[in-house]
Amino acid sequence: MAVIAVENLAKSFNGSPVIEDISFQVSGGEVFGFLGPNGAGKTTTIRIVLGLLQPTAGTARVMGSDLGRNDALRRSVGVLLENNGLYGRLSAYDNLRYYADIYRVADPDTRIRDLLDLVDLTEFAESPIGNFSVGMQRKMGLARAIIHDPAILFLDEPTSGLDPEAQRLVRDLILDLSREKNRTVFLNSHNLDEVQRICTNVAILQQGRIRAYDSVEHLRASEQTPVYLLTLADPAAAERACTLVRGVEGVGSCSVDGDVVTVSLDGAAAPRMLRELVRAGVDLIEARRVTRSLEDVYLDVVHRSGGEV
Repeated sequence: MAVIAVENLAKSFNGSPVIEDISFQVSGGEVFGFLGPNGAGKTTTIRIVLGLLQPTAGTARVMGSDLGRNDALRRSVGVLLENNGLYGRLSAYDNLRYYADIYRVADPDTRIRDLLDLVDLTEFAESPIGNFSVGMQRKMGLARAIIHDPAILFLDEPTSGLDPEAQRLVRDLILDLSREKNRTVFLNSHNLDEVQRICTNVAILQQGRIRAYDSVEHLRASEQTPVYLLTLADPAAAERACTLVRGVEGVGSCSVDGDVVTVSLDGAAAPRMLRELVRAGVDLIEARRVTRSLEDVYLDVVHRSGGEV
């Protein structure tokens, strides 16, 4: 059974649709990326899944239940949305102690010390949260979200406001929660490099509909005319190499930039192209197929659906 199952979900406000016919599933232990530009409907979808909004149509289930109607299940869920859920006048320790008491965490002092150490804020344990930087507050928000060791974690832009070192800390923590502790993570992020590194599957939402939904690996490999970069031993041979490969069946285009030749072609044409170059005596240092990044895929999907990033 999927840990999170969304089927034919729709939501309208005052008769205007915000999301329409959304369906996806998230498996246990998976880091799932939920992507889309501002205004695409991501926040609405997340709030319905969390039971904070009622859908106009369709269903959203967490562990087979409506999260908004299952108090016991909510204790298994951790949430970090745009608001860190912290009290500015309380210290870092007191904020975490407040939530530890709500969730009846066993041995709260040890748990709080461990979390403050994890997010590198031990020395600020007695300092008021209101005096923290944006990045420090975000790390505290993450510590607050996982204080009860939830089985499912919803994260909305968890690395927003963090420096590169802190971003890496959060990324490693998410991977540890997923791989070592088999926690399920639902991640909404505009950091596509981060998503590419840690997510298994993603859904791209645009104008209220899912426009792409697959594994990161498959999305990066799909709908792409293969492109090869050929690095030549002799830059002077680049134009000649381009002339040669243009005559190979299946080659679409060829361009030259210094000693690098860029060739687009169908998959079966690559061996024929390389054989032709070797036969003609063109010395190659490297022939490398270019792989699209998740950012390339995301921009293609958004632009094809007529949206702005």
